[in-house]
Amino acid sequence: MIRSMPEPFSPIPGLRIEGLSRRLGERSLLADLNLEVGPGECLALLGPSGCGKTTTLRLLAGLDPASCGRILLDGDDITRQDAGKRRVAMVFQSYALYPHLSVADNLALGLRIRGMAAKERDSRIASVLELLQLGELSLRRPAQLSGGQRQRVALARALLRQPRLVLLDEPMSNLDAQLREELRPELRRLLCGREQPVVYVTHDQPEAMGMADRIAVLRDGQLQQGGSARELYERPANRFVAAFLGRPAINLWPAAAGRQLGLRPEHLRPVPAGGLPARVQRREWWGNQQLFWLESAQGELRMLLPAEQELPESLQLGWQSEHEHWFDSHSGDRLPAP
Repeated sequence: MIRSMPEPFSPIPGLRIEGLSRRLGERSLLADLNLEVGPGECLALLGPSGCGKTTTLRLLAGLDPASCGRILLDGDDITRQDAGKRRVAMVFQSYALYPHLSVADNLALGLRIRGMAAKERDSRIASVLELLQLGELSLRRPAQLSGGQRQRVALARALLRQPRLVLLDEPMSNLDAQLREELRPELRRLLCGREQPVVYVTHDQPEAMGMADRIAVLRDGQLQQGGSARELYERPANRFVAAFLGRPAINLWPAAAGRQLGLRPEHLRPVPAGGLPARVQRREWWGNQQLFWLESAQGELRMLLPAEQELPESLQLGWQSEHEHWFDSHSGDRLPAP
């Protein structure tokens, strides 16, 4: 879970967010957000569009003012500090590279503007090019690079600032699925475990689970749950988290006494007798697995089985009680098993 905040406050390394909120008139974009990210830790902000992920990044970067709350970086209150003084690096969806400049010149431009001496500038650029394995590409222009290489150049530019905090706003959204999968471990190797805390925004669930040490799930500007990917998947705090995490999605159907039952598709199994009657509607083959779509008295259900398993048209479904997730039908909050 998201770590509790010690009281009274004592400076700690890393990032600490206390009661952070952002309002535009009567509209709440972010409400009372409390989080901690330790040095070298990667926290993913995950949720649907409009949930407050990018708003949080803009507040951390100093691009938007907070309505209330505090942002503490290594014990320093930076809530009202100018963006240029925060030493926060941000990598956007768009790489924003100058097309007429080489890789090396793209990296050098910001350092020149800040008045860095040529010798130190060249040394730092050479170091970051080596770190990101871009040395052989230093004289190429962005149009001569692949999407993954351009993404690494954008990351190199951010790291050249020697930031205290690294923010990434869906940096791989412009890449195809295969390239995202290839770059994910490389990006984690380059970013995580270093001195700076990392906040990584994405709406892509596998990306968040593969990149981050912990995940914070947001909805309508409010934190729903925080913890490791496994904690959120195996013990979701509410129906929204249960439905948002997991592909294919969790099966949900109403039960007695204002409760709702949730079962992951991989936990449903055909049984000889005494189960829930169902009929096979269609099947999707996924290589080592197959997804069955089933019709039942509880509505449409999804079941994951090994690729070689065959099913009759009509069957009965069973499951183990430890795999049940129970939620309040109205609030959606997690309930103890009946």
